[in-house]
This record gives sequence, C-alpha cells and structure tokens, in this order.
Amino acid sequence: MIYKILLPAEWAEFEAAGAFAGSPLDLGDGYVHLSTAEQVHRTATRFFAGAPELVVLSVDPGPLGEALRWEANEHGTFPHLYARLPLAAVTKVRHITDVADLQNLAD
Repeated sequence: MIYKILLPAEWAEFEAAGAFAGSPLDLGDGYVHLSTAEQVHRTATRFFAGAPELVVLSVDPGPLGEALRWEANEHGTFPHLYARLPLAAVTKVRHITDVADLQNLAD
C-alpha cells in the first residue's frame, strides 16, 4: 500500500472528478507525490505542517501500472505517479487532525 496526502479541498475535487491530476507541488514537479507507510508521517510533517486537517488516502499500487515509478532523492526512495491518480485505486480514506496519527500507519 502507498499513500497520498491531500488537503480537504483537494480531496473534494478529486472525489468529484474521479481522478486527481495533482496538487500545485505535484503539477510543478510533473508527477503525483506518494509515500510509503514509513514515509507518510515525515512527508506530512515536512509539507503540511500547520494544516488543521489532512486527508490521507491508501492507494493500491497495482492499478497504477508502469506510470508508478520508484525514484530516489536526498530523502529516500519515493513512489511517484506519472499519470492521474484514479479514484478506483483508493482503498481507504482517513481524515487526520494530528500528524502523529500517521506514525506506524498500516492498513
């Protein structure tokens, strides 16, 4: 399982559209940023500090096919999606108000 962190407004747009092209950061980088269970807490702390609520999606990597690539940077090896994230790949939706809830995340 891999994870996508969204702001509530982004989740509302994703849910309505049935697919997610990306947040402003994703669009600027050219891919949808995703995280592993081990990375999601650190990602939330780094990029979403101070957000009163987050939506964390559990994503089945199977349907993403070759558009999902594992790429290394100075912070580790992360899953990056070079396509729109389909709603059908989302297996669970969590509404989080405390990023500490993302430590030891498991489905």
